[in-house]
Amino acid sequence: FTDLMSNHKRHSTRTGELMGEFGRLYEQQYAVALFNKMRYDIEGGGGPQNQLLHRKMPLKNKSIFSGALFQYLEENKKWRNRFLFIPDSYNINYYENKQAHDRGLHPKGTINCAGYRVLTSMEEYLELLNTSLPGVKAKVGSSPFLKCATQFPLILWHPYARHYYFCMVTEKEQQKWNALFQDCVRHTNNGLPEECKVQTPAFTDAVRLYRQTHGHYGTWDMMCGMPPQILANLVMETLLPEMRDLITPKLKGKMHERQRNWMLISDAVYGLVQSQTQAQYEAVVQSCEAGRPALETTIRTDMDQIITSKEHVCSKIRALVLPKAEKLLKVSIQPYISSILDALMEPTSRGFFEVRDLFFRELVDMSKNLLNDGNKEKLGEHMEKISMLAFHPVKMQSCYEKVETLSLEGLQQRFDVSSPSVFVQRAQILMREQMDDAVYTFEQLLHQSLEGQEREDLCKTTQRCQDRVIKKFDYDSSTVRKKFFREALLQIFIPYMLKQLSPSCSELPRFQELIFEDFSRFILVENIFEEVVLHTVMKDIMMAVKEAAVQRRHNLYRDSIVLTNSDPNLHLLGENPPIDWAEEYGGGQEEVDGENAGDPEAQKRRRMKQVVSMIQIEGNASVLPNESCLEVPTVDNIPEEEAEVRSENPPWASLLPEAFLITTVAVSAAMAGKTHSIHGIYGYRDAGQVSWNK
Repeated sequence: FTDLMSNHKRHSTRTGELMGEFGRLYEQQYAVALFNKMRYDIEGGGGPQNQLLHRKMPLKNKSIFSGALFQYLEENKKWRNRFLFIPDSYNINYYENKQAHDRGLHPKGTINCAGYRVLTSMEEYLELLNTSLPGVKAKVGSSPFLKCATQFPLILWHPYARHYYFCMVTEKEQQKWNALFQDCVRHTNNGLPEECKVQTPAFTDAVRLYRQTHGHYGTWDMMCGMPPQILANLVMETLLPEMRDLITPKLKGKMHERQRNWMLISDAVYGLVQSQTQAQYEAVVQSCEAGRPALETTIRTDMDQIITSKEHVCSKIRALVLPKAEKLLKVSIQPYISSILDALMEPTSRGFFEVRDLFFRELVDMSKNLLNDGNKEKLGEHMEKISMLAFHPVKMQSCYEKVETLSLEGLQQRFDVSSPSVFVQRAQILMREQMDDAVYTFEQLLHQSLEGQEREDLCKTTQRCQDRVIKKFDYDSSTVRKKFFREALLQIFIPYMLKQLSPSCSELPRFQELIFEDFSRFILVENIFEEVVLHTVMKDIMMAVKEAAVQRRHNLYRDSIVLTNSDPNLHLLGENPPIDWAEEYGGGQEEVDGENAGDPEAQKRRRMKQVVSMIQIEGNASVLPNESCLEVPTVDNIPEEEAEVRSENPPWASLLPEAFLITTVAVSAAMAGKTHSIHGIYGYRDAGQVSWNK
């Protein structure tokens, strides 16, 4: 630690320098993103209209799951039964027991799953662990702190943060907890809020440009979580090797003790880095937001002149870049488009087909039950469950598994794609959104149709609504998949082309002189360069996807087929308040316990419903004897203050060096003659302002 302390000032200075450069890039991209948003608002986006409705707050008054399992406690090296509660944030709160949760106590800890991986075996875990310290190799069973309580472990692994160890009694239980944990990771990895039309593209573009200046053009697995986490991941990406070289020779003790101490040090540094990046990032954002009104005034006043100036500069850059880009496209891109598209389409389409089948099976099961014992009370019970189908990770697991077979073997090194998980998780998020859109549309149509209906009409009404929604799902599914394929191909090819073309385009900075100083904040040469490259390859990508749509095996609608809105009043239903099926058709809410009858918080907790009510083996209504995952019927939400996401750092953590920073990626482009922001290290958007982050 003497060596660490002696380098404290150097690392602190470096962190400030790096954050300073990121802040400069963010300010530049903030003005560009604001201009793109305002132009997009005026010109509009066009494109096909969605047929399904979209739920605005799907998890309002809902939690995902709560239950008990075994957790390994590092402080005393013991396995203990712990109660886990997963709210709608998808953070995992763990308590000493269920009583502590019910009493409203703070959780023992909270796990933010961004950047984590869920492992189901010690062999898989040790393989990753052995890469963390050079020369330190572990074997299963050789380390006391790695001995599991049962043969069914689940491990949350992170390259920088603390690891978490859990065990289950049965294999079925392990599979279902695995589905829950995977959903937590998937949700938190999904990234930045799409409704932030300026801050999100500004951040991702600034990170991308910073990363490109350091030679990193491809995808990056750790583009996970919110901006401070992403920036901290970038810091650790470079800081960790330096720390390892400095600290590894000084770690003493047995193998497992050295590994454990290294993980504690890495976790402590990661916590310090996040606190630094959060404070500095918030300061940058606050500064930009303070100057936003002045920028908006300038854009409104000079919009036409800014557009004209940009098109003039764009024509000059296109004349320089286009011949080189077209040559590169012909030799290195076109031969691979069809094969990569096929690799993307087959597993993705299987996943969406499974979503459709699952939705259909659930409605058929409900219809059968209504046929045998059909009344509105029973309908309310079934619809209460179906309404949360998209957010039931255990039921949706069969859909998610279909796309996990996606492989880009042989292409990852050529195009610098770090992992297919980038595309897998994005496809899974889209599948969940499509499922919820279908369910929500069915809910609204059924609820409207039930008004004044008698008992004998329930099955017919359900069938009629189901058929209408299935048709709309097929159309929207085709639209969403084609957009996903275009964006995935852009994500693969654009970084590769930028990396190959940048050295031969050293003349680009001189084009900045052609831009009026008053407009220079909204027109950046590096952004225009990327737009020109994107336009070069976009024509081939659009053609490849269009040709694929003609092939019947992909079950895609042709671009020429435009489904008109056959339900002109349907979208008006989307403005209706959420339907509480249990209250409206199931006899209302239960009474609150007498001692809490006057407590509004207790009443709120009683209204809270769980998406997954319990984990058990199918076909068995009771929990197995001695099973660690206990049934928790109608678990209430306990309102709690925001818990710390990580444990308190040890006293010596303050002596560690402040980490330095590197950052990552995104892009801006003009499509169909209009400028739209395309951003995100994991998403080159072909239209619109929506962010795609992993």
